[in-house]
Amino acid sequence: MRPSSTKVVLCGGVRTPIGHLAKSLAGFLPEDLMEIVIRGILQKSSLYPHAVDGVLVGWVGQGSHAPNIARVALLKAGLPEKAHAFTIQANCVSSLESVASAYRHIMMSEGDLYLAGGTESMSTFPYAIRGPRSHKSLRSLDAVKTNWAELLNTPDVCLTDTTEEGLTDPVKKISMAATAEICAQMYSISREEQDAYAAETFRRALAAEKNGFYDTHTVPVKKDGRTVLDRDEYPFLREGLVEKPQMFAKAPALFESGGFTMKDFYANFGEHILGKTFEPGKSQGTVTLFNACARSDGAAGLVVASEERAKQLGLEILAEIKSWGFWGNNPAHMGVSPVFSSAVALERAGLKFADLDHVELHEAFAATSLSIFKVGKEKHGQDWRKLWDSGRLNPNGGSIPLGHPLAATGARLLLNLLYAMKQDPGARFGLVAACAAGGLGGAMVVEKYR
Repeated sequence: MRPSSTKVVLCGGVRTPIGHLAKSLAGFLPEDLMEIVIRGILQKSSLYPHAVDGVLVGWVGQGSHAPNIARVALLKAGLPEKAHAFTIQANCVSSLESVASAYRHIMMSEGDLYLAGGTESMSTFPYAIRGPRSHKSLRSLDAVKTNWAELLNTPDVCLTDTTEEGLTDPVKKISMAATAEICAQMYSISREEQDAYAAETFRRALAAEKNGFYDTHTVPVKKDGRTVLDRDEYPFLREGLVEKPQMFAKAPALFESGGFTMKDFYANFGEHILGKTFEPGKSQGTVTLFNACARSDGAAGLVVASEERAKQLGLEILAEIKSWGFWGNNPAHMGVSPVFSSAVALERAGLKFADLDHVELHEAFAATSLSIFKVGKEKHGQDWRKLWDSGRLNPNGGSIPLGHPLAATGARLLLNLLYAMKQDPGARFGLVAACAAGGLGGAMVVEKYR
């Protein structure tokens, strides 16, 4: 194989509306959602199936019911059997990695056109029985059923919620929400700042939903000829927060409830709160359900192709991929990792942060976004705050109001970026960036195609 010198371009894509946990999309499996996206891409772009060389899909909640979900979705959507397919698990940057992987395949002349994205159904994350099959109660499914009543009291056997398990770092033993509170404490991000940020991103998201921005790249989810969901669910469930922003203050702090205090928080996680110690009456909990992203269901995908192939097929080319960067840091500080991955991506693209016209940042939590604003300015001179205040960062809202279907979020960020830049005649360079569990950060730089 010889590396190609072609440009690799993004020819748009689609996503499903994002469903809130246990709501409208709860009855859809992740492969179903990805199938909807693939069919939607084919219909929107008039791309014929045999032009697709492969499908790359991110999926965090991987299960045995759909091994290699990329292949399963490919076949269900009617793409050719010859097409390659593989599944990626890199937590919340999974679909960014799928797009980068498609680029690599094209540059190595393995193919000319790929569909890349991600899917997630947090509503169908299973409960799992953990334990060795050497235990007599777990040797077969019949044995499990026979011994079900006593399993919970059996040593070395436990019943696990894979959602909570998956959102807890197994190395540092810390939940994602706790990492956000660590950032808030370490960088002195107040509850009021977080609530104000959340209120604004909700306002932007609802405005975008109502002015038709998301209609440019969403496809309705239907079942038996009936539309189940045709717009993002969570912004409208929380519409009252925009109308009455004072309601943000009524949400209890996650780490100051149920008898758990910030003193307990510092006792458990203080080693990660660098430069700070617990101060009675001053150290207050700040992270709430209202200033954090919601658990969600959804899928998203894009067409990644060589410039030559895209032109041959008459596809609408929206942007060229200029570079990307992935960077790992302490899992307890995962929320600020986009600062470092963005610096890598920009350096590879030969650009400065000030060259960016649009940015889409994953809002895992308001605390992490605001920490990025601080750390980015201090460490790399990245003025995220200026872009936010000017409406060039997340102009159509972000993950806090829209929701976070884990592996689909990277592709969702890219779709937001591409279609926002399409509407802006003066836009040239854009960046997407996201943090991910385990202390990973991912970023990608694109240039608007002219």
